Amino acid sequence: MIPYGRQNIDASDIAAVIEVLQSDWLTQGPLIERFEQAVAQRCGADHAVAVCNATAGLHLACLAAGLGSGDWLWTSPISFVASANCGRYCGANVDFVDIDPYTWTLDPAALALKLAEAARQGRLPKVVVAVAFAGQSADMRAIAALARQYGFTLIEDAAHAVGARYAGNPVGCGEFADMTVFSFHPVKIITTGEGGMVLSNRAELDRRLRLLRSHGITRDPSQMTEASHGAWYYQQLELGLNYRITDLQAALGLSQLTRLDAFLSRRRELAARYQRLLAQLPVTVQQPQVHAESAWHLFIVRLQGDRIQRSQREVFDGMRAAGVGVNLHYIPIHLQPYYRELGFKPGDFPQAEGYYSQALSLPLYPDLSEAQQDHVIDTLRGLLEQYA
Repeated sequence: MIPYGRQNIDASDIAAVIEVLQSDWLTQGPLIERFEQAVAQRCGADHAVAVCNATAGLHLACLAAGLGSGDWLWTSPISFVASANCGRYCGANVDFVDIDPYTWTLDPAALALKLAEAARQGRLPKVVVAVAFAGQSADMRAIAALARQYGFTLIEDAAHAVGARYAGNPVGCGEFADMTVFSFHPVKIITTGEGGMVLSNRAELDRRLRLLRSHGITRDPSQMTEASHGAWYYQQLELGLNYRITDLQAALGLSQLTRLDAFLSRRRELAARYQRLLAQLPVTVQQPQVHAESAWHLFIVRLQGDRIQRSQREVFDGMRAAGVGVNLHYIPIHLQPYYRELGFKPGDFPQAEGYYSQALSLPLYPDLSEAQQDHVIDTLRGLLEQYA
């Protein structure tokens, strides 16, 4: 089976992890800060906080933004459920903004209309989570302008977009987003096994993220409410969480980061080849976002033609039967049973639902060979001809 995504682990990665296993620090050690500094430098951000996964990062970012009970978080319905769940973890209400029909990212025009109506109703969001979908940022410049106008915190869920660029700068630089969240899951651009990171340019956000990441505990005397009792002393200032990453993961991340450019180059080569070879088939692909350079975490096609679209399930099953591990990213979040219980229903976000009825994620990862890619395309072509 050709998987839709797969990590690339080499001898240098293994050696880096073994070195940590033979050291004095398996967790809460020096490699975590080194990894944070390396990612921050790569992205041009002032601060980076490593966490156990991107879901934890989104939760911490929402907490750092002050999101709480009675507040609203808005996000895209086409994402993994974590992009919305992070608001619910804080006790906030969640709503969605439909996607652009061509880029499949949060539509700033739809956002502007929804914000204007929310302002009239007194229900403006405190946080908007803009998802960098399949490796490509949303129109962050336009969304940031709306953030300034309406006063919400803008978080970029860039779990798909390590190494991507927007407006000439690395995603994560903080030019438009208040905080950016990366994922280092094995199918992502680089991996730490599980893991994530939150980047920002504001010292107060960084302080809050670090405090909340580790139980709300500080050993910094300048933050304490009374003089230290001794070298052992710490204080819990808030109800925080244990969202820490380990030195084992940080070592793997540092090693992977040295090959980020090679990973990106290969993904872009494969994506360009897909685009050439699929040009004559009844499918459409994600259109380039203005100012964006994708990291190509995913390569997604949308099936075209009424009969083919009605055969989406058959095409999916036929690909898997032929050894091609296609997937579907994602089921619209508002159609999940949990969110239907909150009042969402089919028809609420038609662009997202139309996307879901047509989408298919093809295999894309650095070790995918051209022969394997040819097999993917030949199999897809045969099935599309069968159901045309």
